[in-house]
Amino acid sequence: MSPDELQRVDEARPTKREAPPQRSEERSEMGRRPRRRLRLVLAGLAALVLAVGATLWWLHARHYESTDDAFIDVHVVKVAPQVAGRVARVLVDDNQTVVAGTLLIELDPADFQAKLDQALAAQASAQANLAQARAQQTVTEANAQEARAQVAVAQANTTNASSQLERDRPLAEQHVVSRQQLDNDVANARSTAATLVAAQKKQAAADAQLAVAASQIEAAQAMLASADAQLETARLDLSYTKISAPGAGRIAHKNVSPGDYVQIGQNLMALVPEAVWVTANFKETQLAHLRIGQPAEITVDAYPGVTFHGHVESFQPGSGAAFSLLPPENATGNYVKIVQRVPVKIVFDDALDPNRPLGPGMSVVPTIKVR
Repeated sequence: MSPDELQRVDEARPTKREAPPQRSEERSEMGRRPRRRLRLVLAGLAALVLAVGATLWWLHARHYESTDDAFIDVHVVKVAPQVAGRVARVLVDDNQTVVAGTLLIELDPADFQAKLDQALAAQASAQANLAQARAQQTVTEANAQEARAQVAVAQANTTNASSQLERDRPLAEQHVVSRQQLDNDVANARSTAATLVAAQKKQAAADAQLAVAASQIEAAQAMLASADAQLETARLDLSYTKISAPGAGRIAHKNVSPGDYVQIGQNLMALVPEAVWVTANFKETQLAHLRIGQPAEITVDAYPGVTFHGHVESFQPGSGAAFSLLPPENATGNYVKIVQRVPVKIVFDDALDPNRPLGPGMSVVPTIKVR
């Protein structure tokens, strides 16, 4: 074959070989179609899942309100002495469980016992003074009665002497009675009148002594009342040397030892009662549907997987910022609105498990059913 014919044969061969690449592309295209369908199906399923999840979340959000700004709360009792003194004994330790009336701390009672004895002596002295004042009043009353009797006698004598003088005066003018008798009548009348005045003054003095005796009794009674009060104070101070638990709970933050000298009001330890609740700080925008009595589910960070049940008991009448140490003053400077939080008190419905103790400050997440 000539060279031209060979060239034409060579050019014709590639043309015949172009068919296989075309079939390969068709096969690749056919392989991509199922993958595209799979991606579309997966994308559709994902969109459906998101839609269902969003719907469920919206339905849940409509029926429940929740917050993670919530903690276990309790009224912690600060144990402090009511009198100053030296600590003689400390009868409890940290984390110990106590009941109401358990003796916690005992102070040295020697000084307070001495003050009690002194108060008893002062009370006895005041009682003796009152008895003496009452006896003196009895004597003064008797003297006053005697003075009244003397006034009555003097009054009678004065009346008799005056009557005798009035009878003898006309007789003396008729010379039936001697002049000497008339002079005696005049002298007797004057004497009885003076005796009457003296008796009346003695009676006034006796009445004044009665008033003095009454005032002395009142003073003695006041002194006795003061002595009784001092005695009661001494007894109370002596009783305060024994510090007992005001209620049941657990001891925490103990910072006292035997031999310490403690002052009045000094915090010696804390007593954490068993009655606890949840203080949940909800945003003010979450309060629209919250009501007292609504049920709540409570999860505690310390016990994952455990759900406690409770209900809303009350709302604080104001935001937490309003009761802070330095409340905001919105009337000064520029104002930026910030969503406030309002404390909501949630109490437990079920009896608490002693194996899962709850203490103040523990983090919880309450979920309240509002619809």
